[in-house]
Amino acid sequence: MKIAIGCDHGGYLLKQDILIWLEEHDIDFEDFGCYSRESVDYPVFGEKVGRAVASGEADYGIVICTTGIGISIAANKVGGVRCAHCTDSLSAEMTRRHNDANVLALGAGLTGSNMALRMVEVFLNTEFEGGRHQRRVDQLNAIQP
Repeated sequence: MKIAIGCDHGGYLLKQDILIWLEEHDIDFEDFGCYSRESVDYPVFGEKVGRAVASGEADYGIVICTTGIGISIAANKVGGVRCAHCTDSLSAEMTRRHNDANVLALGAGLTGSNMALRMVEVFLNTEFEGGRHQRRVDQLNAIQP
């Protein structure tokens, strides 16, 4: 499994915690930035992660900004991305089970490190259920911009 991860300045510190967790769990990742707390524009990093996932370069993505909202919108602009902004581990689980989400969006200003790490763990370890949900994911995938 390979993870693409990116953030803006508001998500930088939480991203660092997640990178440590990924390393501790021997999960391969590519860090698409940003690389400091200096102000940057979140759409750049949401798009980079989205493109890595959509192209198959990465299996899943994680995007982080202060609220998780803006960067999730950016990632979802990339065709083939199903990015879910989650605030708890149940939503992270259910978006994998029912939506086959391939990018997790987190809000560093709203979610503490412990909860974020739990969401990452659940998101990466939950399988898509398929079945009746596949029809709906196919419908999502068919929506053109």
